[in-house]
Amino acid sequence: MSRRILVIDDHEDNRHILRDLLENASYEVIEAVTGEEGVVFAETHVPDLILMDIQLPDFDGYEATRRIKSMPAVRHVPVIAVTSYALSGDEVKALRAGCDAYVTKPFSPRALLAKVKEYLEPATA
Repeated sequence: MSRRILVIDDHEDNRHILRDLLENASYEVIEAVTGEEGVVFAETHVPDLILMDIQLPDFDGYEATRRIKSMPAVRHVPVIAVTSYALSGDEVKALRAGCDAYVTKPFSPRALLAKVKEYLEPATA
């Protein structure tokens, strides 16, 4: 069974890079362009993981994360912020909004996949 990842990012190039990376790792990818669309897709598709850009055209990824985490059906879904915001305090702000992890752009494809696997694939003992 393929794990489903919702990518919320307003830049087509970023979505394309993430889609190629994730599909090549055998994940199913759903894409949203705005925070509002991302919240709706999270509720309707119930993904296994969400990759959340912070800078979005309608409301930011912090607000989208807060809304997603307030919905009982999807509050358990891990959210990884994938953002160009890399100033002091940005990671803390993302975590306070409900993100489970934080990855800065540009990211290492190998490191991002490792972070995704950390949340989607159970550790082998």
